[in-house]
Amino acid sequence: MSRPPRRVVLSLLGIGAAAGGAGTGAVAYTLRETPLPKTARTAPAVPVMPAEPIAANGTPLRSIAEENRLPGSRGWLPDATVRRASDDRTGDIMGYAATTSAGHGEVVDFHISVARARTYRVAVYRIGHYGGRGARLMTTSPPLPGRRRTVPAPDPGTGTVACAWPVSWSVRIPDDWRSGLYQAVFTSDEGHRSSTPFVVREPQRASALLCVIPFTTYQAYNMWPKDRKSGKNLYGGYRPGGGAGGFEHRAVEVSFDRPYSGSGTPSWFNMDSSFARWAEENGHNITYASSIDLHDGTVDPARYPAVFFPGHDEYWSKPMYDAAARAVASGRNLAFLGANNVYFHIRLEQSAKGRPNRIMACYKTPDDPSPGTAGATVRWREIRADGALAEQRLLGIQFNGIVKKPAPLVVQSADHWLWHGTGVKNGERLPDMIGVEADAYNGNAPEPPGARRVLLAASRYTDSRPGSAPRTQNTAVTEQSGGGTVFMAGTFHWPLALVDDDRYTNTRLRLSPATRARIRRATANLTGRLTGGGGSPGTGPGSAVR
Repeated sequence: MSRPPRRVVLSLLGIGAAAGGAGTGAVAYTLRETPLPKTARTAPAVPVMPAEPIAANGTPLRSIAEENRLPGSRGWLPDATVRRASDDRTGDIMGYAATTSAGHGEVVDFHISVARARTYRVAVYRIGHYGGRGARLMTTSPPLPGRRRTVPAPDPGTGTVACAWPVSWSVRIPDDWRSGLYQAVFTSDEGHRSSTPFVVREPQRASALLCVIPFTTYQAYNMWPKDRKSGKNLYGGYRPGGGAGGFEHRAVEVSFDRPYSGSGTPSWFNMDSSFARWAEENGHNITYASSIDLHDGTVDPARYPAVFFPGHDEYWSKPMYDAAARAVASGRNLAFLGANNVYFHIRLEQSAKGRPNRIMACYKTPDDPSPGTAGATVRWREIRADGALAEQRLLGIQFNGIVKKPAPLVVQSADHWLWHGTGVKNGERLPDMIGVEADAYNGNAPEPPGARRVLLAASRYTDSRPGSAPRTQNTAVTEQSGGGTVFMAGTFHWPLALVDDDRYTNTRLRLSPATRARIRRATANLTGRLTGGGGSPGTGPGSAVR
C-alpha cells in the first residue's frame, strides 16, 4: 500500500531554530505550518530549507550511474584530528531522525542536542561510489544555535529510552535526489561530530534491485546513551545505581526516537554501506528502503526482481516475514549478505504521542504481555512448539554460531554459477571470510517445501561460547518451489570484502586482494543472476577477478 506524504523527523541534541543563511548554494528559509496526519507527532513550525540538489548541469539525475559521476566527498567519515566523535557521557552533539525513510517532497526533521551553547551545522550526504570517495555532499545547513536537551530516564517497566526533543532543522527531499542510503552529519563548532542514517525511497519506481536497510536491528543493538547510567538495548543495560548490567537489565522495548550511541553510526552499518558503494560503482539499477517500509507496506518486495539485505538483519516482524515470503512465492529473489538473519520476532508499536512504528518490542521470553495472533516476541524458531517457523523455512539455512576468530571460507560446488569466473576450486580456502556470526544447514529444522538447495561453502570454525564443539558454516543458494531463489552468505564478512577502504569499514579485518576479487566477482554473478541480467552490468572491480 502507499503511504501519504508526511513529515520526516531527525533529532539532534542541542538545537535552536535556524534563521537565515546559506548552505550549499543560495537558499531561502521560510516559516510554515505543515498539516500532519493525526498519527504524526505534532511540533511547532520550524524553518524548512527547500534543499537545492547539486545536479551536474541543473537537470534531473536520470540514473544511479549518472549520479555517481558527480564529485564525491569524504566529509561523511569521522576524522580523529578534525571531527572528533561525540561522547554520550558528555553529550557533545547528538541527534536522531523521527523516521527511517522519506520520499520525494517529504520533509526530514532533525532533532539535535549540543552540550554547550555553541553553534553547529548539519551536512547531508548520499552514500555511493563517487570516484571512490564514498559519498556526495547534498546540502549543508547554515550555522545553527545549539542547546542541550534532556536525556530521558528509562521507562521503569520496559526500559524504553525515548526522547521528545523539538525539531532543530529540516530539509525537504527534492525530486532529483536519487533513492539511496543517506547520512546526516552533525558537527559542532568545537569539532565534535555525530550522525544518523536515513533512506530516501522511490517506491513508485520498480528498480531491478531493492536494497533494504535493517533499521530494526540497528535499534536492537543501540545502547544510547552509553553514559554508565541510563543506556539500554535489547541485550543489556546499566544497573539502577550505575555500572554495566547483564541481560536482566535489558530493555524489552526500544524507541527509534533517540540518537545512536557515540559517533552516531549504528552497529554493522558498514555492511550496508559497503554494499551500497559497490553496487553503485557497478552501475546497478538500485533503489532503497528501510525495514520499516517492508513492515508497513510502503515498499512491496514482490515488485522487484531481486531484494538484497546486505547487513545484519536479525529482527523481523510478522508483516516483514510475510512480505518476504510472498515475494519468494511469486518468483522474486532474496539475497542476505550477512548472517543470523530473521532470528528474533518483533512487534512494532506507536510512540507515546501516537506516531506509528516508533517502538520496537522484543521480550525474548514467553512473558511477552501482548503476543497477539503473531505470537510472542521470541526467536522465530520458538514461536511454535514444533519449531515450524524457524528461519530456515524461509531462508534455506539458519544461524548456528558465534565465530571466535575469523576462519577461512572453504569453497564447495565450485562449478556453480555463483563461483563462475572466480577461479576457485573445491576445497579452496578464502582466508578470514567467516567472521562474527555464521549460518549453516540444519537437518532437524524445517525446510522450504519443494526447494532445491546447493551448499557453496562448508567452513569449519570455532564457536566463541564456552564448551562448544567446532562447527561448520555454509553459504547457500536455495531455489524455492514458487520460482524464487534465496542466497545466504552465512558470514558477516561477505559485504565487507566489497570495498578496499579499511578506514571506512572501521574494522581490523584485512582481507587479501585475491579474496576480495573473488568475493566481488561472486557478488557480481549473484546480482546479475537474481536481477535477470545474467552478470554484473558494470566495469568496476565486481566485473572481473584481477
